[in-house]
This record gives sequence, structure tokens and C-alpha cells, in this order.
Amino acid sequence: MRLSVIFSRRIGVAWWVALCLSPVWAQSPAPIKLALIEGLSGPFGNTGEAVVRNIAWAVERVNARGGVKTVLGMQTLVLERYDSKGQSEEALSALKSAIDDGAQVVLQGNSSANAAALIDAINKHNEREPAKRVLFLNYSAVDPALTNEKCSFWHFRFDAHADMRMTALMTVLREDKKVQSVYLIGQDYSFGQAVLREAKRQLADKRPDVKVVGDELHPMGRVKDFLPYAVKIKASGAQAVITGNWGNDLTLLVKSAREAGYEGKFYTFYGNALGAPAALGDAGVDRVIAVADWMPNVPGRASEAFYQSFRQRFAKPSEDYVHVRMQLMVEAWVQAVEKAGSTEPVAVALALEKARVSMAGQTGFMRAEDHQFQQPLVVGLMQRQGAVGVPFDVEGSGYGFKVVQQIKAEQARLPSSCKMVRPQGT
Repeated sequence: MRLSVIFSRRIGVAWWVALCLSPVWAQSPAPIKLALIEGLSGPFGNTGEAVVRNIAWAVERVNARGGVKTVLGMQTLVLERYDSKGQSEEALSALKSAIDDGAQVVLQGNSSANAAALIDAINKHNEREPAKRVLFLNYSAVDPALTNEKCSFWHFRFDAHADMRMTALMTVLREDKKVQSVYLIGQDYSFGQAVLREAKRQLADKRPDVKVVGDELHPMGRVKDFLPYAVKIKASGAQAVITGNWGNDLTLLVKSAREAGYEGKFYTFYGNALGAPAALGDAGVDRVIAVADWMPNVPGRASEAFYQSFRQRFAKPSEDYVHVRMQLMVEAWVQAVEKAGSTEPVAVALALEKARVSMAGQTGFMRAEDHQFQQPLVVGLMQRQGAVGVPFDVEGSGYGFKVVQQIKAEQARLPSSCKMVRPQGT
């Protein structure tokens, strides 16, 4: 009897050891936390929620294929949202919360001022606490300084910066000889100032015959009625407006321009989404030009399939806001983690510097010297849906953008003044 008990106990111990070591019962590695710090409320809350959908869709696709392969096994991703309310102080508070919650990756983009504050804070944090370092993936903050004099080893930008976007716009404006006068208007913060500064520089270089008849900055996110601005634009006689406005500041501006009877053109950074086409209506046809890394009407089966896939996932017209660059950003980071074999920020950063990714017929790569992503750009002209080259509209508005210029990554590339400070040993 005693021998039987001992034998049974040995069998039980062996079974328990086998059970613990079995892959079926082994504990899965913890998911990787991605912290999205963005203005999800306030005047630009709609742009923040649009970003959430893009990043969430990218995360869903990664998890659908099992997650990210590291030395710990397949790790899924978890996207955690932190509302900065569009304010730098709130963004810094959110950064602290994200780090305390265990995030090693921070994503942000809808404010260059907030991005600059985050870069500075992350630089200091990573130096002070090397065991809790984080990387910063930037999908939309396009002040050129962020990958020039303010460049950081921990920061990677996946959008073309303002000077690159302006160069693309100028490829169209340079040929538009009917435009002899322009009005410059933008949001009064680092990005808006950079846009107007570069517009003046490039006009002087590429269209010295064009007269600047207005040069104005307005408070960001605080103007409720743009009609006084629209009246000034019309009175100036400007044949075109150049603006980097985004979100409600753009929608309200173009809506007021229509109400004021302004008939000039709009050369924009973001006129192809978030209510702007619907606000302009027929008044925008053949008159609103926008630049982007990609648009739904980019020719090609891969591009079309990508867009239709997004619209199947987010079917409401109000959710129609998708960017290839945000998908490429997540895929580039996943590629870097898998090459590094872990989420350790230094190892991932070194791999991310060499990332090259493709999607929707678009290919981009990270430039190691300044961490500025290099990718093609397109310029589109607002048209009615159904016109040649416009199979897709924007947000159910009945208006879309015909691609009139495609710029290769090599053509969009600009030099950098970055003097990268790297961690010791890298």
C-alpha cells in the first residue's frame, strides 16, 4: 500500500511537471503595449479619433496573424489611448502615465508643438531611466525641425515634413500660370509658421512672378467664425490660398470662403479629408489641391484593394479617413522588433533605422541619419465622384481627389541638418 501511494505521488509530480512544461498549457508572453497619446477631445477630437481607427486597424492586422515574434514567443499588441486634449502639458502627463503603465512605444502626431514637448521629455527620461526607455513613433507632426535641429535617436517620423509637402505642392503651382497672387494663412504655432515660411521661400525660388497679397496667422483651434478672414482673402484679390490648416480650422476656413463668394484656388496640406470637401461642395471642384502620402484614387489594384479593405472595416462615411503611412509605421516597427528579437528600445531603434516596408503599392524606408521616413507623395485635385480618375469620394461627400502628380521618394527627399546624439555603444 505504501509503495502504491509513493508511486501515485511520483506519477502526480511527473504529470504536473509535464503539464507546466507543455506548450499547450504554457503561459503566453504578455502583450506589448502601444500608447497612443493624442487629442481625443476638444476642437480637434475628431482628428484624434480618426487616428485611433487607423492605428487600431493596423494593430488588428498584426494580431490576426498571431502578433509579433520575439524571443519570448508570439506577442500580441494592445493599443492604449491617452487623451492629451491637444495640449502639451496634458501630453506630458499622459507620457508619464503611459510609461508607468509599462508602455515602451509612444505614438503621437496631431500637433508639432506636442511632438516637440514629447521628444524633449523622452530624451530626458531615457537618459535618466535607461531601464524604462521608450520609443516615439510620429505619424503626423510635420514641423521640419523635428528631424533637423531637434532630431532624436528615440524619435521616428513617418509623415513627410512640411518642407517636403510644400515642395510637392509647388510642382503643381509652378505650372499653374493663371495664379499670379496668393494669400498665405495658417495656424499660429510651430507647424503653421513653418508652412508659411517655406511657402514664401519656395515662391520666391520657383514662382518669383507670384505676388503674396496676404500673410496671416490665426489662433489655433480657437476661431469659431472664419468669415472675417474669408472676407479679407476675397478683398485681397488673391487668386489662390496656401494653407497648412487641418481639422476644424481648415473646414471652417473653406466653408467661410464659400459663403464669402471667394472663387480662388486652395493649395492645401489637408484639404482632402475631415469635412473640407463637403464644406466646399461644387465650389471646390477644380479649385482645391491637396498633397498627401497617398489618396484613395491613387491608380493601381493594390491601392484600390487596400482602400476597399479599410472601408469594409469602417463602413460609416464619417469614418472614411485612412492613411497608408500609419499602416507602414506599425509594420516598420513590427519588422524592427522581430529583427531585434525583443522590444528593447535601443535594439528596436537600430533595426528601425534600416526598415523598408511596402503596402498598397507604396514602398517607404527610414533614413538613419535623421529618422525621417522617405516615401512617395501625391497631389490631388478635387473633382466630383465619377469623373475620370475619381472612382472614390471622400466621407460620402460625393467629391473625391484625382491624382494629378505623383512624386517618387527620391524626388521628395530633402537634406537634413540633424546631428544625431546616439546612446553609448551604438
